[in-house]
Amino acid sequence: MEQIAAEAALGLPANYFDETREEYKNRRDVLMNRLSKMEGVYCPIPSGAFYAMAQLPVKNTDDFCQWLLTSFRHNNATIMLAPGSGFYTTPGLGLNEVRLAYVLNENDINLAMDCLEQALRVYPNK
Repeated sequence: MEQIAAEAALGLPANYFDETREEYKNRRDVLMNRLSKMEGVYCPIPSGAFYAMAQLPVKNTDDFCQWLLTSFRHNNATIMLAPGSGFYTTPGLGLNEVRLAYVLNENDINLAMDCLEQALRVYPNK
């Protein structure tokens, strides 16, 4: 498998990884900029991944994420987030965190952040 992947990589343009890295940096920057403007949200800048762990001003992100999928709509859409508790082995950690992947294009990231911002404004269990 590794030889097949290496052979495929040889056919890539010389600037492929530079362009890809820059694209993900731009997506990360859009996400971080939007999150930094939301009241009560804290998110350290990720340095080596295509996702971020953000603290939200809610009691339990397991409940918040379920509420987003079952009860909330913004412009007839919602977002799916990964509750932070699933990324820790210590019980109780991550209860106010979510994981956000920035694999979408910048426009879609902005639409998702519009949705998250509105959801945090109206969520009843803060």
